[in-house]
Amino acid sequence: MESKIYSVNELHHFSSCYIGFRSLNSKPTVKFSRSSTFNGFSLRPLRPLRIGFRSKSPIIACSSVAESKPETLSPADKSSVSVNPVYVPTPANRDTRTPHSGYHFDGTTRQFFEGWYFKVSIPERRQSFCFMYSVENPAFRKKLTQLETLQHGPRFTGVGAQILGAYDKYICQYTDESQNFWGSRHELILGNTFLANKDSRPPSKEVPPQEFNRKVLEGFQVSPLWHQGFIRDDGRTYYTETVKTARWEYSTRPIYGWGNVGSKQKSTAGWLAAFPVFEPHWQVGMAGGLSTGWIEWDGERFEFQNAPSYSEKNWGGAFPRKWFWAQCNVFEGANGEVALTAAGGLRQLPGLTETYENAALIGVHYDGIFYEFVPWNGVLSWEIAQWGFWYISAENETHMVELEATTNDAGTTLRAPTKEAGLAPACKDTCFGDLRLKIWEKNYGSTKGKLILDVKSDMAALEVGGGPWFNTWKGKTTTPEVIKSALQVPVDVEGIFGLTPFFKPPGL
Repeated sequence: MESKIYSVNELHHFSSCYIGFRSLNSKPTVKFSRSSTFNGFSLRPLRPLRIGFRSKSPIIACSSVAESKPETLSPADKSSVSVNPVYVPTPANRDTRTPHSGYHFDGTTRQFFEGWYFKVSIPERRQSFCFMYSVENPAFRKKLTQLETLQHGPRFTGVGAQILGAYDKYICQYTDESQNFWGSRHELILGNTFLANKDSRPPSKEVPPQEFNRKVLEGFQVSPLWHQGFIRDDGRTYYTETVKTARWEYSTRPIYGWGNVGSKQKSTAGWLAAFPVFEPHWQVGMAGGLSTGWIEWDGERFEFQNAPSYSEKNWGGAFPRKWFWAQCNVFEGANGEVALTAAGGLRQLPGLTETYENAALIGVHYDGIFYEFVPWNGVLSWEIAQWGFWYISAENETHMVELEATTNDAGTTLRAPTKEAGLAPACKDTCFGDLRLKIWEKNYGSTKGKLILDVKSDMAALEVGGGPWFNTWKGKTTTPEVIKSALQVPVDVEGIFGLTPFFKPPGL
């Protein structure tokens, strides 16, 4: 197949990471490779960016990928691949490991889901890939029988894999069976086999890439350091443009967990997240990292080095009734490395009555320091439109923060686990948000002091979900005082259960 190669040297070198990555004086070369039969790609001028988590980052996009099979590439194929991610097994006691990295299913028949989100951003193309995995009611490995439904009530079961990828296209593969899903009890390692190779037993734990490719025709496995898979769209999505297949393989070097670099990492939702109350729970597993590898998507092969990446997870009985979310780690104007996560929701409090609270947080990692704004150390307020506008502000004892985001993108409807309909359309996302983030030191009298961060992005991930969204949602955190006081107590749950590991809850 004839191929045309373009070299683009318009990119400036990026800010070096203070953690020890060496910046390069030379400008990285970006190559775009395409077949002479493919006309869906055109070069456009690229403006200089200052991007956190990057020392050099060439990106290559190759078109006309064949309907790929998940076997290991042949020597001839490998010779044309310029980026080869290196697999490293997940070590014990990672420095950036956060609490709640593991799989939280406790083996009971209670209503339960767990979901995981992994994102890779490619600034040179202004494209992102968002991988979403979910398992519902895994106590029932297959669809409930009539007797089980009478005994436990209606439940939705199964495993889903979704990707929101380049050009706002989408893919989803789902099965109502979960017997081939597996997850590590205390580490961010999981996988599922939708279709196994003949005479092969699906993996039940992390395996080397070659073994995965031999055993799994359709499925995925992911760890803090490695991510690979191949899925096929199941044809159930009628409301947005889809791709037929997706295949990927990349390694990741975590930089930020959820806390200061070099310190013990934090539970995103506080120490009470160790217990099945105030659900759903939420944990950012990696606020920022560097990923290297490739993704095959709708006839193009994207190859990248040191691409900004991110991961988070949710678990519990069900998603909040209503929520918003913003995340970004690709910024202009930063003198250091910046990663932002912000979210809020209307969630049900435990009890016999349907009582709900407004919960929200903003977390910013900047140059190795973690700026945390949560209901137990301050106050958060927001104004979120039905679509297209997000404004969130907060203050704690020492700092104040504001973020404002907009988008002209129509957004893409994504699925989420729901009690009412299982894995169903429940939220709208875009990775083309325009966002501005500011942080100030706080003066006496709660006034803004020195401006310590002022950055912009046109690659923010933005979301609204649940409902109803009849109009703009203006809200403020309303955490009960007793809960706020409890969360302020510095309880080291992991340390406590470290003394009695037999009683350590799954997932922690």
